Amino acid sequence: MDLRRSSIVLLILSILSPTTLSMRYELLSGHTKCIAEEIHANAMSVGKYSIVNPNDDHPLPDSHKITVRVTSPQGTAYHEADGVSTGQFSLTAVETGDYITCISAVDHKPETMLTIDFDWRSGVHTKDWSNVAKKSQVEMMEFEVKKLFDTVTSIHDEMFYLRDREEEMQELNRATNTKMAWFSFLSLGVCLSVAGLQFWHLKTFFQKKKLI
Repeated sequence: MDLRRSSIVLLILSILSPTTLSMRYELLSGHTKCIAEEIHANAMSVGKYSIVNPNDDHPLPDSHKITVRVTSPQGTAYHEADGVSTGQFSLTAVETGDYITCISAVDHKPETMLTIDFDWRSGVHTKDWSNVAKKSQVEMMEFEVKKLFDTVTSIHDEMFYLRDREEEMQELNRATNTKMAWFSFLSLGVCLSVAGLQFWHLKTFFQKKKLI
């Protein structure tokens, strides 16, 4: 019970804390970088990516192109883009698991170092609340209530997911214990059979030698 309470507390803290995956990294032409994000079934997920222009005074060079592919845990492609410099994607997860985004820099000679901006949000964080908030106090209160309701709904869904995972683990433990019990009985039967055969063999041997 304490473990479950601790798990629920950690779950709530993880949901209430910022979980948006936002990064900037470098990618050499001809190379690929993949990023995984665990998304629960029926959760909304959005992402956007862009190549940072190394020189703001000039257009983005032709060598600065990327290929982007977003796939589900089973390998289903949700988003594909070839030879782009910027883009975005959105999906609703049909299964729980690690969804993977792979960004490949187009091969170019000589090799070029690209800087990528990548932002990926899931669940309640897919909503850009900063664009929803209004100036008036009433609208601000409504905004906070909507945000809180969305967070509570997300916590509720996560708790049900956690409970289902716990039931799966308990069922797995019961099945494992049953198999181990049968294996123990089988091992005991084999040992007794071997001991019986050895006793019979020795008895027969001694009788032939007329030692007993």
